[in-house]
Amino acid sequence: MKRIMLVCLTALAVSGTCSLYAQSSGSDFMVGDKSLFEEVTGIKKKTDKFNLYLNMHGDFNMKWNDSGFDQGAFEMKQLRIEMKGDINDWLSYRYRQRLNRGNDGSDNIDNVPTSIDWAGVGIKLNKFSFFAGKQCVSYGGIEFDLNPIDIYEYSDMIEHMSNFMTGLNIGYDINAHQQLNLQILDSRNGSFNKTYGVETEDGEQPTIESGKLPLVYTLNWNGNFNNVFKTRWSASVMNEAKSHNMYYYAVGNELNLGKWNAFVDFMYSKEDIDRKGIITNIVGRPGGHNAFDAGYLSVVAKCNYRFLPKWNAFVKGMYETASVTKASEGIEKGNYSTSWGYLAGIEFYPMETNLHFFVTYVGRSYDFTSRAKVLGQENYSTNRVSVGFIWQMPVF
Repeated sequence: MKRIMLVCLTALAVSGTCSLYAQSSGSDFMVGDKSLFEEVTGIKKKTDKFNLYLNMHGDFNMKWNDSGFDQGAFEMKQLRIEMKGDINDWLSYRYRQRLNRGNDGSDNIDNVPTSIDWAGVGIKLNKFSFFAGKQCVSYGGIEFDLNPIDIYEYSDMIEHMSNFMTGLNIGYDINAHQQLNLQILDSRNGSFNKTYGVETEDGEQPTIESGKLPLVYTLNWNGNFNNVFKTRWSASVMNEAKSHNMYYYAVGNELNLGKWNAFVDFMYSKEDIDRKGIITNIVGRPGGHNAFDAGYLSVVAKCNYRFLPKWNAFVKGMYETASVTKASEGIEKGNYSTSWGYLAGIEFYPMETNLHFFVTYVGRSYDFTSRAKVLGQENYSTNRVSVGFIWQMPVF
């Protein structure tokens, strides 16, 4: 561990690299520098009806585990193409697709490939706004709302969630700084059997059945108090299966004080069926996410310090637990694992856009309780040093 920390500190000192913290949703919209089209043609773009971006996060990763050095390799962590625009003062659209994910959506409930994050139209009517189509679930939390390319390591909670679904969002602007959103979406992308690993023998009835309204309902509040304190809170209920629901709560708070920026996210998920699959993997149930009565707690905190106009340093910590909330079928009630995440890095922005180069250290530790160790689980940790770039490139 000492060697790993020494490598990280050396990399931080020698490699200079970069990022100005993106405010909630702010990293989704480019400002400042010209698009590639304008640079090449010298023609100024005079319309906001069509905007084209290429979202990239590429790096070189050096990884360690408990046995020592594991692997060093280049990786394109995120690669998304995005189109959006305002047709007029009341009609807009947005489309975003991951280029490094498969496009098969033939058995998906919404008939849309999971590679597509956004695909829909927006309508603005005075204080009300509507967005219909594939979209991001309006879960709370500051980090959840950021552009995925800006995230070096998600918490296990978010990493194992289904974040992009199809349906309708209804927004209401209480005032210029307060907004409520009511969202009704499909509760899953794939088929019921594929999502939960439901497998039965011929003639045998499944232990769980799909509900007739497989939907997720979310109420979300976004607040902005003089750009100093911001909130992103939500409460959600999801129909997982017939007579089985998931309840998810998220409270995100952000503080901006000049060169300093910090946020803390609290998230809790109570699942009648283990949607995330973490408890399922621990208790050893074969076939899919089919353990019952899982509970997950996650706390994520990050602090940024913009010590120079183009330089930012940050630290981030994560604390998470995975539990069984009700004993069933020989599975004991209680906590099964506790995990920590610890990150640090330096980022450099050479331009007004969010193009930045970075060097980061990411560490993860997983501790299992005695009830998990009886089932064959062992404590482990991982470490990673990454050097790379992030850019939402404005093509047009």
